[in-house]
Amino acid sequence: MDWRSKTTYKLLAFGLWLLAVSACSVSYKFNGASIDYSKTKTIQIAEFPIRSSYVWGPMEPMFNNQLRDQFTSHTRLTQVKRNGDLKIEGEITQYQQRNKSVSAEGYSAQTELSMTVNVRFTNNVNHSEDFERTFTATQSYETTRTLTDVQEELVTQMCKDICDQIFNATVANW
Repeated sequence: MDWRSKTTYKLLAFGLWLLAVSACSVSYKFNGASIDYSKTKTIQIAEFPIRSSYVWGPMEPMFNNQLRDQFTSHTRLTQVKRNGDLKIEGEITQYQQRNKSVSAEGYSAQTELSMTVNVRFTNNVNHSEDFERTFTATQSYETTRTLTDVQEELVTQMCKDICDQIFNATVANW
């Protein structure tokens, strides 16, 4: 084999390798979002007011900030005030506590705190994905502690849980 045929062989092998590498591409998304960014570029997230009879004041801004942060950190969507390709709106409809378990002495041993949010989702790119749904999260605490001692921690966790549920239902298609 002379040097020309060796060079031709090497160039041919390199060309086939280059073709194979460029033809195979693998794409991973670790945030769970399945958005076609060529069609969907913006999202409008309205303020979620509290419509519950039982209210804890900091809950509303806590929830609204968490929801916006969720979409900012896990998507490339631009948040707009109106005319978004995706639109999320709703209200916090319920915030309550109830006895979860009773001790042997007949007293409450654990209390469950719950939060429910009603969400209306509009996909202006594909209206077949529109929905109105409620999302609920609960957290429990020992009755030996007072609600004021645990409220901020529990509401923070419930807001995160509900925002995860909303994210999964709207853009992750779970």
